Amino acid sequence: MRTEHRDAYTSFAGLAKQQVRGIDYEIEVHRRAASPVAIIAPHGGGIERGTSEIARDIAGEDFNLYVFEGLKSSGNYATLHLTSRHFDEPACLGLIAHCSFVVAIHVCRGRSEKVLLGGLNHVLKAQIADCLDSIGVKVETHGHRYPAIDPNNICNRGRLAKGVQLELTPRLRSHVAERGFVKTVRSVLVSLNAASPSA
Repeated sequence: MRTEHRDAYTSFAGLAKQQVRGIDYEIEVHRRAASPVAIIAPHGGGIERGTSEIARDIAGEDFNLYVFEGLKSSGNYATLHLTSRHFDEPACLGLIAHCSFVVAIHVCRGRSEKVLLGGLNHVLKAQIADCLDSIGVKVETHGHRYPAIDPNNICNRGRLAKGVQLELTPRLRSHVAERGFVKTVRSVLVSLNAASPSA
């Protein structure tokens, strides 16, 4: 989960000079040509635990998927975390460049069970928030620490330059399955698969 710290690198190029793919980190990309939706976990594996699995579950076989995973036995966050506004891994940028809707999955600090929603796609953010609220998941869309309004935030670098960021607290992450979180988020996104590329 996230804590206040200074990233070891300010770009993927810097990270890749010191860290080895297949040993320190791995990248997973699944393209679904018919879908305008991309689910991304830029801090997967040992960086923000649980985000890889949640992203894969949401994407299923329907949506584009990108996962950057820390593989180290320890110290993944300290050495592999690239803050979202600096996350510029080429495969991720290449994937989301063709996607109108980008949803980024993260884990944040917090003792209660809730999700903090950010990003510049205010319409989609509100739709997801309303649906999660309808199943009893506490949501916050304003006034929290992760607004994700920087245009360089990776969730906002898709084809329409606006996306959604979901920050799950540890308690919610631990109860994702029984809370119906994945099913609910998918229910919002599946209708977008029928949208035209220019949606």
